[in-house]
Amino acid sequence: MPNKADKKHKALLILQRLKELYPNSECALEYGGDPWRLFVMARLSAQCTDARVNTVCRDLFKRYGNVYEMAEADISELEEAVRPCGLYKMKAAQLKAACQMLISRHGGNIPSDMSELLALPGVGRKIANLLRGDIFGLGGIVADTHCIRISGKLGLCREGEKDAVKVEKALEPLIPKEEQSDFCHRIINLGREICSARSPRCHECPLSDICDSYAETDAKQNSNNL
Repeated sequence: MPNKADKKHKALLILQRLKELYPNSECALEYGGDPWRLFVMARLSAQCTDARVNTVCRDLFKRYGNVYEMAEADISELEEAVRPCGLYKMKAAQLKAACQMLISRHGGNIPSDMSELLALPGVGRKIANLLRGDIFGLGGIVADTHCIRISGKLGLCREGEKDAVKVEKALEPLIPKEEQSDFCHRIINLGREICSARSPRCHECPLSDICDSYAETDAKQNSNNL
């Protein structure tokens, strides 16, 4: 089992290679730099693709252009507007309630404090870390499905771990805080383009030589060929 120094060194090597592969990595949600829009889109992205969220929100933000308009939205109309993103009743109710809370507690602004973000309806640590990292530059590990799966394969956390908080806590000391947001965006890109869950293209991956999962697979194949 690698010690903490070895794992830290490996994490920094992975970080550098991901930078070379995706030099201009950024959030896939097209929020135009508006913190409130990123909040809305992040909530809608649960169990929905970023591409669909981007499409849905083009019309959604024409109808509800700011936190105040969404706070006053007719709930049935808001439900219909976000229906394509799935779980639409829950998402609509939480977005409306969250917007009302943003107005009453934060003057309509997105707070940077973790506890204040987690108090908003529908916000978990993944959304909170995304907002803290991309909007406020405070870092934070966005432990989405790609991040969880690939971090395990690379040996940065226990492979097969499903608990997002455990993965976040494992990665947090390994990735410099100022790099954490971009690291997560880049590893998501890797998961979508190369290291997919169903058909990973390991021979094209710049991390294959330091990937624990690939090393085990390669060793098994060599053993079978003997």
